[in-house]
Amino acid sequence: MLRSDPRLPPARYFSLTWGITDQHGGMTTAMLRRSRSFRLLGGVDVGILTLDDRPDYPELDARLRASGELIEGLRIRNLWDELRERLPAPRGATPQVPELLTPSEDDVVTTHGGVVLSRSRAGSDGRFMVDRFRRDGSLLATERPGAERKIVLYSIDGSPLRSWKTSWGLYRWWFDRLTAGKPSFLIVDSKTAARSVAGYHRDHVTTIHIVHASHRRGGRAGEFRATREYVMRRAADFDEIVVLTPRQKADLRADLAAAGVEARIRTIPNGVDLPSMTVEGREPGHGVVVAGLHARKRLTHAVEAVAAAHSADSRVDVDIFGEGPREAVIRRRIRRLGAEAHIRLRGHDPAARTAFRSAGFSLLTSTSEGLPLVLVESMAAGCIPIAYDVRYGPADMIRDGVDGFLIPEGDVDAMAQRIVELQTMPAARLAEMRRQAVIRAAEFSDRAVTRLWSRDLRAAFDAKMLAAARDQPLAVRLRRRAGVIRRAVLWRFGR
Repeated sequence: MLRSDPRLPPARYFSLTWGITDQHGGMTTAMLRRSRSFRLLGGVDVGILTLDDRPDYPELDARLRASGELIEGLRIRNLWDELRERLPAPRGATPQVPELLTPSEDDVVTTHGGVVLSRSRAGSDGRFMVDRFRRDGSLLATERPGAERKIVLYSIDGSPLRSWKTSWGLYRWWFDRLTAGKPSFLIVDSKTAARSVAGYHRDHVTTIHIVHASHRRGGRAGEFRATREYVMRRAADFDEIVVLTPRQKADLRADLAAAGVEARIRTIPNGVDLPSMTVEGREPGHGVVVAGLHARKRLTHAVEAVAAAHSADSRVDVDIFGEGPREAVIRRRIRRLGAEAHIRLRGHDPAARTAFRSAGFSLLTSTSEGLPLVLVESMAAGCIPIAYDVRYGPADMIRDGVDGFLIPEGDVDAMAQRIVELQTMPAARLAEMRRQAVIRAAEFSDRAVTRLWSRDLRAAFDAKMLAAARDQPLAVRLRRRAGVIRRAVLWRFGR
């Protein structure tokens, strides 16, 4: 019998990000959801790796488990916490030891339970010097920029134990320790963490970088965003690059070709929760926006569009869920428009996405996206999306006038007009649009997406094996090819 379940190939699985914040955004939400799907549907455990100095990961772990974002089989593993628990054996010459930082009021200090766990200070060149400590106050590590060895680890008695010239060297040593020579998949979500993985080549580790947002600077072809340029120009150093939409895959392939880079690129969307659609109690004039209050989300456009629509139809109102540095700016815009009664800032709410189940429409006004989860979640709930046609996501999801509306980027008047038109749309057509939105969103179910990952990870592993044998004798290449065929047959027939 042919296999159709989403079980993943046997291996060690790791998802790498720089850090996890309390009110984490779409990328972290997508990473945690993918990891849960890998465990529940794919049948594998996942280590969630972080590299930052957050001091309270045990407490965060407990909160994420209480909320259901972490489940059995998923585990947050922070580099520094693990080094505090278990240090490597000494190796090589005794490292040179720098002077510790003398406490200063300008230092960036992280504490936990009254104990200083890290002390950071910017040097004259702008690069940070860091001292790290164990929870008993003893010295764990020193990090200094410069040509000499950069990171030194210390034993419990303060003796220098081991050193690395770069933080990347330390990170890669940790990856080796985690994978332990076993077949492993290292999936990198964070563009910051991805810099340390570009160039990390191990026969037993398949490296995959997921690009969660637009890679282009200002949407211009051939120009990479400054925060992504290093990794994009080294895309061939990963075994695979994954993007969320076909449109971005085509753009990235063209942009890499222009830069003389050839990489394996695949499209796998993020999976989402697909609630049952509700119709009872739904208010066609009530809108919802779920987004961080950041400049990229351009929420003043949503405010202006709703204010204009309300002037034409008093039934229109909106709730905006999220928090961020632009809150004061957005509040001022709402007050200037006299719209406080029908445009409400609700702040951060973990249950914000349930609002899609009763709202008539949702708005997306970002300057750029990857594949916005809120767009899929809105459609899954039968809430009509009205979105700017930006790269990437809206045009890959929405069929204009069929299951949502695409608006020319930046056209506030057109968005307001669509909101008003929605109020006078015949009930039968509106119901059909909601039904079509739900059908479209079903393509992004956890099972469907995990099945895509299952097929892709096997293909990526096989491609890595064949590439590694490219310069080997013919007999080696034939054995590798036979292994690929054998694995494909066994998997296809459920063995």
